[in-house]
Amino acid sequence: MIHLQDITKVYQTKSIETTALNRINLQVEAGEFLSIMGPSGCGKSTLLNIMGLIDEPTAGHIALNGQQITAYNSRSMARFRNEQLGFIFQSFHLIGELSVLDNVELPLIYRKVSSKDRRKMAEAALEQVGLKNRMRHFPGQLSGGQKQRVAIARAIVGQPKVILADEPTGNLDSVMGNEIMNILLHLNQEQKATIVMVTHDETMARKTHRLVRLFDGSQVL
Repeated sequence: MIHLQDITKVYQTKSIETTALNRINLQVEAGEFLSIMGPSGCGKSTLLNIMGLIDEPTAGHIALNGQQITAYNSRSMARFRNEQLGFIFQSFHLIGELSVLDNVELPLIYRKVSSKDRRKMAEAALEQVGLKNRMRHFPGQLSGGQKQRVAIARAIVGQPKVILADEPTGNLDSVMGNEIMNILLHLNQEQKATIVMVTHDETMARKTHRLVRLFDGSQVL
């Protein structure tokens, strides 16, 4: 499903060169739930962004769903991200001026899905996360846990093959964090979604199939 070969990412300025990732080799199988852990600044989010084709590696090769990725920031890559990948962020990234329903519909607009079908699909995604009764609310009217459930609904509305989650429980208390984790586990177990999750929480990571640790940009486990 996801194949990373010798992935290296180097950030350069006029005075300094920083290696964020150093020759990462990683295979994520279809239907797997993988956690990535490590101290702050070790390259976890950078690695997730490269998997999600948001960032480009300095060196190395990526294949997603059997397709070798060779071009970045192109229209074809934007379409691939929209159709194949779902993103969940620690800070939710919801648009405050839009209703919950409109936020969830957003990825479908870029697919030119009809308004009737967008609504039907968005309502179904919100029902999956237990928030259909809140679809007319706005993000400012929701708790942190509810906002994250909206973000999950937005990530899954287009039925992506891969869900990439960056600290999805990081801003939540333990009760809400467990609720969000249970939703992700359900998506993985019942719908066979492939999930890669960055986390600082060892307890959450232990609930997934496999744990990969990074330290100073290198894979140590």
